[in-house]
Amino acid sequence: MGEKTMAMEAHEIESMIREALPDAEIRIEDLRGDGDHYAAYVVSPSFEGKNRVQQHQMVYAALQGKMGGDLHALALQTSTPE
Repeated sequence: MGEKTMAMEAHEIESMIREALPDAEIRIEDLRGDGDHYAAYVVSPSFEGKNRVQQHQMVYAALQGKMGGDLHALALQTSTPE
């Protein structure tokens, strides 16, 4: 039998992002209620001067390789504070 990886919880995703970007405003939504498909909204002054790809790379780096493993799908929206 194949071993199912444990799904991540919203608070785990948020705390990993907060560790890397302590000044960020973070909102995580479980899109399907299955613990596998999340949307993350991250607003941080750290994104200033960076393009969207660089911003997303910062968030993915914070997730320490969990994407594709414990975390199957993450719809990511990043921005700097207004």
